[in-house]
Amino acid sequence: MSTVFTKILEGDIPGRFIYRDDTVAAFLSIEPIAYGHTLVIPVAEVDKWTDVDSSTWAHMNDIAQEIGRAVIDVFGAERAGYLIAGFEVPHAHIHVFPANDMSGYSLANVTPADQTDPAKMDEAAAKLRGALGVGEDGRR
Repeated sequence: MSTVFTKILEGDIPGRFIYRDDTVAAFLSIEPIAYGHTLVIPVAEVDKWTDVDSSTWAHMNDIAQEIGRAVIDVFGAERAGYLIAGFEVPHAHIHVFPANDMSGYSLANVTPADQTDPAKMDEAAAKLRGALGVGEDGRR
């Protein structure tokens, strides 16, 4: 059975893409720590980050770092948070989010999907895509 992330990649579930190529994709989390909270995933379904092949893992981290720089610039954050948890969805993913303190490092502090502002989510996605120079589909 496909993961929810694969369903987003395939267009079966909507997603706000920030980046996409044939190996890696990134889209906004529907339950963000802060607006701009992005998930970086391998296109291939791999459950644990420790099982992602080394070249894909390196590429995921390159993209996470690029998104992290954009998050700092776009949202005026002191830092870009980086977190690997992996229990929510059985598809490896890196959380990248605006961080001004340690509160974002607890996923207990997310905003539930039904309480996010769709306009603010769209605005965050557009700002990050603009900073990364990608289109709405996340591709350069």
